[in-house]
Amino acid sequence: MSNDLRHIETLTSRVHRLDRGISRLQRELLGALSELEDARAWTEDGAHDMAHWTTMHLGVSRWKAERWLASGRAMRTLPAIADAFERGVLGIDKIVELTRFAEFDDEDALVRWAQGVSSGAIRRIGDLRAREGIQEETVAAERDRWLEYRYADGGRRFRLDAELPGAAGAVVARALDRLGDQIPVMPDEESERLVGARRADALVALCSVQLADAADQDRATVVVHTDLDALLDREVNALIEDGPVIGGTTLHRLLCNARMQAVVERPDGTVHGVGRLSREPAPWMMRQLRHRDGSCRFPGCDARRFTQAHHVEWWSRGGSTDLDNLVLVCAFHHRLVHEHGWDLTRDADGELTWVRPRDEGSRAGPDAA
Repeated sequence: MSNDLRHIETLTSRVHRLDRGISRLQRELLGALSELEDARAWTEDGAHDMAHWTTMHLGVSRWKAERWLASGRAMRTLPAIADAFERGVLGIDKIVELTRFAEFDDEDALVRWAQGVSSGAIRRIGDLRAREGIQEETVAAERDRWLEYRYADGGRRFRLDAELPGAAGAVVARALDRLGDQIPVMPDEESERLVGARRADALVALCSVQLADAADQDRATVVVHTDLDALLDREVNALIEDGPVIGGTTLHRLLCNARMQAVVERPDGTVHGVGRLSREPAPWMMRQLRHRDGSCRFPGCDARRFTQAHHVEWWSRGGSTDLDNLVLVCAFHHRLVHEHGWDLTRDADGELTWVRPRDEGSRAGPDAA
């Protein structure tokens, strides 16, 4: 055997040895991520969920983070597949696809089968299994459709009831669920029992987009009545015209990103002044902002839909509506700033710093203190 062939064999053996070592470490990595998910580690870094936390700390795509997390959870009940992964019999690309549909009773046979096929073949089986069981749409009578809304609890709650044909309901459900999956979960709302909260957020987001795009600005503008103290103190309430009383933190967030006009009143009810309506960036400015920032500027957040222009120096505190004072944020991180005590600053060089509510100068993300 020539020296070149021996060298190739040596390198090949080394590659396989390294690959087995990598698989063992990757198996350990997925297990550690599962434990961190159980511990809800993402809540300390301002992340939406564990997948977002993984993208922040490991620099992988959200799609890959979600697959890794799902695979780590699945391997807790799939010992044969976990062992094959740890020994390097199957690589991570095959593992993440196999764990999508493998069950304890058939995992031994699946490990043998997976060794002889490509990861693409395993993925196709996973896609096929995932689409099984989709319920057929049912048709309901068009004449019976209805929708009603009303304020309750003294205007502090808004109730919405509706009955739609099955086909139309499927469209609404699909839209709300799809958008709800894209809207990050607010702190302390991670439980699956609160899926209704995410659907409510999705409905508000859809309506907000409609108002923002409305040609008739007067009819699409929400008017809020407040006093000067409410603009200076986030603890003071305000009143939405033909609507409920809202807290000061909500008022400041809406003034920052909604089509809203503040009517500032004296204690006796007379009008002290009407706030300017120009806080809403012009369409050309929003296009430039989205082009400049690309997505939400919170570290690791790649949200592009339902992003909003946040005034670094708050509009309600005199901040200007220009590009130097605007930053693109998703609805989740916008609420973190206005209603959960986070702060966002920009230095002279344009660098942004996110500050947790409990300390000063702490940057969000992997390098946070």
